[in-house]
Amino acid sequence: MSANDETQAPPPAPEPAANTDVGFPSVPGTADLPAELQDYPLQAGIVRQEEYSRLLPLVKWLLAIPHFFVLVFLGIGALFVHFIAFFAVLFTGRYPESLFNYMVGVLRWAWRVSAYVMLMVDPYPPFSLDDDPGYPARYEIAYPESVERWRPLVAWLLIIPYWFVASVLAYAASIVVFIAFFAILFTKRFPEGMFSFVEVTLRWSTRAGAYAYYLVTKYPPFAWG
Repeated sequence: MSANDETQAPPPAPEPAANTDVGFPSVPGTADLPAELQDYPLQAGIVRQEEYSRLLPLVKWLLAIPHFFVLVFLGIGALFVHFIAFFAVLFTGRYPESLFNYMVGVLRWAWRVSAYVMLMVDPYPPFSLDDDPGYPARYEIAYPESVERWRPLVAWLLIIPYWFVASVLAYAASIVVFIAFFAILFTKRFPEGMFSFVEVTLRWSTRAGAYAYYLVTKYPPFAWG
């Protein structure tokens, strides 16, 4: 072995792989979540803009009407899907993946529309059930390989304490968004503290819904994030 070979620097260590514990890439806006939420099977995040349009807050509710219309029909479909999934889980212990993907798609669509009408993003939401990596509001749920058969019977009951807190937070978020409306109107900014508060309240609400529909089997932690 030559002297050059002996003194040659070792190859650089490979970069750590992305966290894939829950089965999907990390969602933007979730890096600062508490540890107990980092590996939660539902990840939802919204990227805050440095500057917002002053005019869009005046008309977002109007521009979003087509989405509200579509969500009504998607919601009707979700009722039928949930009914079928109820018996599928009850008798087989599995949530059919195609039905699961539909339910997640509806919740993802609602997440993007909520971010839009609550003034958190300016880009118009896509008309799609699929994930859009380029959109600033992202939503993912890892598919559970099995679901306990008892969950369809009591999941709605177990989530009541969490849902109660989520409802109170949602009410507070509506007040914060009202204040943020004027902040954007006069400064073109959504104050970071207000933005974070609204984002957390949206996460609480969607975690409650996902657990009630047994899309996730891990009870959502009572953690701020």
